[in-house]
Amino acid sequence: MDPDFGRIDDTLAAADADAYLVNADSEDATQRYLSGFDAPDPFFTCYTPTGVWLLVSGLEYGRAREQARAAEVRRYADYDRRALVEEHGERTGVAKTVAAFLADADAESVLVPERFPLGIADALRAESVEIDVDTDDVVGEIRATKTDEEVGYIETAQTANEAAMAAAEELLREASVDDDGRLVHGGDLLTSERVRTEIEHTLLDHGCALDETIVACGSDAADPHERGSGPLVADEPIIVDIFPRDTETKYHGDMTRTFLVGEPSAELTRRYDHTHEAMIAALDTVEAGVTGADVHDAVCDVYEAAGYETFRSDPTTETGFIHSTGHGVGLEVHEAPSLSPRGEELEPGHVITVEPGLYDPAVGGVRIEDTVVVTEDGYRNLTDYPVELVVE
Repeated sequence: MDPDFGRIDDTLAAADADAYLVNADSEDATQRYLSGFDAPDPFFTCYTPTGVWLLVSGLEYGRAREQARAAEVRRYADYDRRALVEEHGERTGVAKTVAAFLADADAESVLVPERFPLGIADALRAESVEIDVDTDDVVGEIRATKTDEEVGYIETAQTANEAAMAAAEELLREASVDDDGRLVHGGDLLTSERVRTEIEHTLLDHGCALDETIVACGSDAADPHERGSGPLVADEPIIVDIFPRDTETKYHGDMTRTFLVGEPSAELTRRYDHTHEAMIAALDTVEAGVTGADVHDAVCDVYEAAGYETFRSDPTTETGFIHSTGHGVGLEVHEAPSLSPRGEELEPGHVITVEPGLYDPAVGGVRIEDTVVVTEDGYRNLTDYPVELVVE
């Protein structure tokens, strides 16, 4: 995959800077995207209009030369880092090393991301490197529009996601209900933790991993970011939100379903139906040229017409629709663009989630989420999983 970095060139020209400098490990999406290299320890990537330069440890040198998206790969040893550190101390010695590397790349002035390490920036300034901050996140803007290859990476992660969701739903389907209304599976109480373990095992089998998964039941489900814990119970909504990352490509998927074992209350059924209606309204709005704010408004329109509060109608509400409609998905599970009151214009190739939800501790929570790619005249849904509340 070879992204078009022309927008960085324009940004550098406007800022009168020679290069774009990143210091992070490859968990940082900007680092991963610019360098094309996967390393667990921080390294330097210097993007210039004529090519990408990497500065890495000797440990990573051989692999970086083979795998990185770089015209030049240099080692700290190439600039006598050890001797410089012995002479000047760690902070200044490293700064002199990096300054010499930048000089080789003809980079006397650099732009850096907002999260560039402050200590390193100050030390480089002491070595006469001019540093300014990229407050517009130009690399994030480029990453927001996915190539066909990137869409394929996300679709692969989403396929694994669907397998994990099916495994979770199967546990719920196989569960019985004890005298206290708790779900039982294989003679043991079925807990949020047990369902998460099944999800994680399934994702590993499909080449994906994840840091967190939400399996939240009842009042726990009324907090959108509550992971959930303890026994699951019948007749209560269970929100399952899975956002895996492919271990090879590092791209994410994202999907949420709300399940219930037993009989839902009339109010819960009403909330679920309106949430599904809101999701359809949002998807019907998605196409290139509309804004994320337009999509968000479509959801608020449905909820407010049904009598529910939203942050649009009441910014202080603690129940109802209390989050944005969605976000971009890629190397980060939450990235541009945003489907929110400040959501920007959607472009072909944007991969976004659409995830309306309603929350009230007295009723529980309901959320439904698909991931789609924006097209010129609509969208293509990357999610292929049923939308059904009651598990049968």
